[in-house]
Amino acid sequence: MAMTGEALWVLRHADHLYIAGKWVASSGASRIDVTDSTSEEVFVSVAEAQKADIARAVGAARTAFDDAPWPRLPHVRRADYLRDMADAIRRHADDYALVWPREAGVLQSHAKQFTFAAASIFDQYAAFAETFPFEERLSPQMGGFGLQVQEPVGVVGAIIPWNAPLLTAAWKLAAGLLAGCTVVLKSSPEAPGAGYLLAEIADEISLPDGVLNVVTADREVSELLVTDPRVDKIAFTGSTAAGRRIASLIGGRLGRYTLELGGKSAAVVLDDADIAAAAQVLAGAECMISGQVCSSLTRIIVDRRRHDELLEAVAAVFHQVTVGDPFDSATQMGPLVTERQRARVEGYIAMGKAQGATLAAGGGRPPGLDRGYFVEPTVFGNVENSSTIAQEEIFGPVLSVIPAENDEHAIRLANDSAYGLNGSVFTADLGRARAVAGEIRTGLLGHNTWRADFDVPFGGFKQSGVGREGGVEGLRPYLETKTIILEGPPEDYS
Repeated sequence: MAMTGEALWVLRHADHLYIAGKWVASSGASRIDVTDSTSEEVFVSVAEAQKADIARAVGAARTAFDDAPWPRLPHVRRADYLRDMADAIRRHADDYALVWPREAGVLQSHAKQFTFAAASIFDQYAAFAETFPFEERLSPQMGGFGLQVQEPVGVVGAIIPWNAPLLTAAWKLAAGLLAGCTVVLKSSPEAPGAGYLLAEIADEISLPDGVLNVVTADREVSELLVTDPRVDKIAFTGSTAAGRRIASLIGGRLGRYTLELGGKSAAVVLDDADIAAAAQVLAGAECMISGQVCSSLTRIIVDRRRHDELLEAVAAVFHQVTVGDPFDSATQMGPLVTERQRARVEGYIAMGKAQGATLAAGGGRPPGLDRGYFVEPTVFGNVENSSTIAQEEIFGPVLSVIPAENDEHAIRLANDSAYGLNGSVFTADLGRARAVAGEIRTGLLGHNTWRADFDVPFGGFKQSGVGREGGVEGLRPYLETKTIILEGPPEDYS
């Protein structure tokens, strides 16, 4: 089926895969239908990669790493390609912003913001070519001339999700390509547009053949990336359940991996917090991508004396949210990605009601929106931290307000979770904020805000993942450390 609408540039090769620098047909005839989350209609069908296609893509990446110049280029030369990619992403931001809202329901305005953020990631890693210590002198105790060298890990299998595909791909590609790795990018069946955009850009900037290969596949076929011994590292963003599966598979062959997984992040609201401001931040952030964000602050832990005030304030904000068409500038929250995801969210809302939480706003489908995967922004109060809606990742616009007796109790509740991805503390006291931040076991923590920084290390404690993406820490997993000890310095060393 041909794509409807104007965004032909991004998906003009929807019936092909991108392997070894060429648009090639899949080895099979099956296609993946991508549904518009607002209309519930198929708006494009893309080629579905088969087992042979994954093997072909891995082979192309392996050849580009083992037998081609890419990993041997100076870092500053690879950085030039990263800057070219950044510029191209910015040029085509409007094109991509026509596709992603259809795929996942994200507001068009947010789609543009995320696109420019992805471009900035490529620029940031390009700058590391001049500043990162890829080679350092050592002074071995037993003598000789020592070097510590950072070399590319090899072929990377990058597996990205549907909720923020361009951003998560940028973290992986920018770091991996600067390091000298070659990549097979596996797109989500629900949102393949970002992969096609990046493949088109690779063509546009003449990225060497095989350095970036892009396929779309289901989970069973995608696992071949994980088990193929020619793939040196897996970089995955997605659910904790899928992350566990990947870790178990790649662990059998001692492959490298980084996993950015789920979250059930806590916002700790202390007794001196500005409740109205906190409510605006927390409710507003939850409307981002309709709550389909791993770093969402979905557990709001508040001093019991201010519980009702905060619950009413969050509910008041949610009652004013305009839910609807993500292309309408008046819309504040769009639909969920699929019918399956909406059913999942509605199931958790039913559990919250059944387990005795106080429903203060939302809980159903928005009036008048009979088509599309819409759900109202929802907030429960008087939630027990041990309850299902407080412990499991819902991945939708559902907040739980949990009462705490004091600061120490709030910290215990915040840490009483299998996850540790994000967090925040709301207080007027910088000292208290720093003290609480030091006690919450999470990879990122903000003060009086929900953090969405893309240039700093991002990743989680506990079941929220392994490793970091973003910043200098996001580069290190794409490198292997080699120690070289020579009898004396080579001629090109003073």
